[in-house]
Amino acid sequence: MKNNLLKVALAQISPVWLNKEKTIEKIQKSIVDASKENCELIVFGEALLPGYPFWVSLTDGAAWDSKVQKEIHAHYVRNSITIEKGELDAICDLAKEYKIAVYLGIMERAQNRGGHSIYASLVYINADGIIKSVHRKLQPTYEERLTWAPGDGNGLQVHPLKEFTVGGLNCWENWMPLPRTALYGLGENLHIAVWPGSDYNTKDITRFIARESRSYVISVSSLMSTKDFPTETPHLDKILEKAPAVLANGGSCIAAPNGEWLVEPVLHKEGLIIETLDFNRVLEERQNFDVVGHYSRPDITKLQVNRERQSTVSYKD
Repeated sequence: MKNNLLKVALAQISPVWLNKEKTIEKIQKSIVDASKENCELIVFGEALLPGYPFWVSLTDGAAWDSKVQKEIHAHYVRNSITIEKGELDAICDLAKEYKIAVYLGIMERAQNRGGHSIYASLVYINADGIIKSVHRKLQPTYEERLTWAPGDGNGLQVHPLKEFTVGGLNCWENWMPLPRTALYGLGENLHIAVWPGSDYNTKDITRFIARESRSYVISVSSLMSTKDFPTETPHLDKILEKAPAVLANGGSCIAAPNGEWLVEPVLHKEGLIIETLDFNRVLEERQNFDVVGHYSRPDITKLQVNRERQSTVSYKD
């Protein structure tokens, strides 16, 4: 395939909720399936591994000193991913074997923050199977703050992929103008937006970012229904008591650099959504608007970004 063309797969799948081993198996299957279609990039939704914390809004998550909340949270932490322990190695090996880049939403147990708090992290693995960036969500949204910790700017990175420069943000971070600008300034022209699920999230912002940045924008959401809760989930009866039948309906989609749909939001359908992107369209749309190039005034407004990885303690041995 020509260097200006990139074949992408949007993996709109459900997790095996809060079961990291079985969810990894589903992720691996999607990578293999995408490789059979000669895809060069595959993207998974926010917090897919091992799943989004749906229980918080369903079980009085703000209740202080609640045994229910503590036990479900502990189960969540146990099923989150410690990258330093090699828990993504099998996925990295598949990326290398099939020469496919991967964007994957995980819950990360960050070793440099003690290993007990968890972060909604977007991991980029290149086609050589190397983890090139781990972006911890800067600001968990609303009830997410009851179980997720806020991240830092270290993962505001972009990566070369054929003629494209690809970067990504988690969920409502995509509504934050300054993190978007941080990526634009690095030359991003293929923006990855990952979501837990729902066209409510993707239907407006996907096209908006594309029109603002004159980039391709890929939004990938997960699916989730009550049948995706494993029976071994702590306090499952309490979770199901108020849970709707469908908690995440998908909504994965692609907008072209002119802000129009290339793939409209796909609902209630599990599997791969495959499309080929042409880099030439980026150059065409930047002709009349380039948000950090010819249509900017850095002498008047300028952004400063701190990309230092934050940690509470530094050691000198």
